[in-house]
Order: sequence, then structure tokens, then C-alpha cells
Amino acid sequence: MKQRTARSNGSASKSHKSFSKSGLAKQVPPDPDAPAKQAQLKLYEEALGLFHQQKFQRAQQALARVLEGPSKELADRATMHLRICEQRISRVPAPTPKTAEDHYTQGVALMNLGRWDEAREHLDRARKAAPKADHIVYAMAALDCLTGEADSAMENLKIAIQLRPENRYHARNDEDFSFLQEDPRFTELLYPEREGSAG
Repeated sequence: MKQRTARSNGSASKSHKSFSKSGLAKQVPPDPDAPAKQAQLKLYEEALGLFHQQKFQRAQQALARVLEGPSKELADRATMHLRICEQRISRVPAPTPKTAEDHYTQGVALMNLGRWDEAREHLDRARKAAPKADHIVYAMAALDCLTGEADSAMENLKIAIQLRPENRYHARNDEDFSFLQEDPRFTELLYPEREGSAG
């Protein structure tokens, strides 16, 4: 009889312990990132909806915003879908460019995808249609730099700056021209005031 009593007391103490544990669980402070995670999840669900509707460009924009949220798990999923979006977008035939601006836009989009040859083809056409458009010549200089053609890059950048001097300041902070950072001709072109003060 005593043993039975002892057992029943033990089970009672166990249930008391489990109750106290559950009571403690309720006192855990809330996750400070919870609202941001909720917003991130909502964005992710919206992006997935666009993805399944095959609206890949809009899905890509939404997924890029998901990456900014606090949840690594959601960011990892978004990264996977972003890769698929990029693949699908690159396969989708773009509308046929007609104007210089159309070719320029298409050329820059292809540059961002790393499709250098196709980008050059569109930028060449854009330049032929609008030879005085400084932003087109500037884009060609950037493409030359990205493909390691330093001489052509310098020539096009010089023309772009002649057409619009503000391009000198853009090029100073443009990562596309990092290949030329050590080239003295690049420094001379972008920082003429240094040469003047040196002389």
C-alpha cells in the first residue's frame, strides 16, 4: 500500500513540474523580430503567387525584398526562387527593340545577366541610331571594361565625358570600371585636377 501511495505522489509531483514548466514557457519574452518576420513571410507568399503565375520579373523584385528580412530560412528559399526567375527571364524572348532607347535598355539588361556578346550587339545598334547619346556610349565603355578591353573602354569613356562632363563623376564611383582603377590613363581622365596641380 505504501508503495502505491509513493507512486501516486510521484506522478502528482511530475504533473506539478510539467505545469510549472508550461507556466514558465508563457513568460518567455516575445521575439523582437516577429513583426518583421511576419512582413517577410507575407512578401514571400506574394512573390510565390507571382512566380506561379509566371510573372517572373515582378516575382524577382518581390523576392529581392524578401532577402532583406530577418528570417534566414525565408531568405534561403527566396534565393532559390530568384535563381529560377533569372533563368526563366533570360529564356523569355524580349519584345523586338525598335528605337535606340529600346536597344540601350535591352543591352543593359543583358549586361546584368552577363551575356556580353548579345549586350554589345544591342548597344552597337543603339549607338548607330543615336551616336550623340552619352548614356549609350557610357554603357559601351562599361561593357568594354567588364570584358577586359581597356583601350576601347578608355576611348568610349572619353567620348561619353566629352558629350556630358558629369559622366566623369559617375565613372569615379562605378564598380564596372574597377578593372581600370590601376590604369594611369583612367586616373588622368577622371581626375584632371590632379594632373593640373601636379604640373
